[in-house]
Amino acid sequence: MLSPKKVKHRKQMKGRLKGAAYRGSSIAFGEYALKAVECGKMTAQQIEAARVAINRKVKRGGQMWIRVFPDKPITKKPAETRMGKGKGSPEMWVAPVRPGRILYELAGVEESLAVEALTLAANKLPFATKIVSVRTTL
Repeated sequence: MLSPKKVKHRKQMKGRLKGAAYRGSSIAFGEYALKAVECGKMTAQQIEAARVAINRKVKRGGQMWIRVFPDKPITKKPAETRMGKGKGSPEMWVAPVRPGRILYELAGVEESLAVEALTLAANKLPFATKIVSVRTTL
């Protein structure tokens, strides 16, 4: 699973996901990409599950880039714990995603295979996405 090696603060505030993504909103490396259409949080497990789905479909042909990284800690308190006593301990890492953010990029595979692979990856994610290419929106 992806997670940061070292962070400045162990716990972060929740924050709000609103507005469009400006950074990471254009295809930079590959020919085909999976782009977020809604706001959401991608956990490290979801990033890995989508990566595995893409790799299995393209049979490790071509090249893939993951454009998101889970650097935000999510905390949880133990079950059946009374209120108070501070914030819970970090449980998992998530990547906050805004509409327009490129999540995965593919190059070196034909269009039909890229579309199938990115569709499989999109099914693993908790928000709506669309497949785009360097030439046009598919």
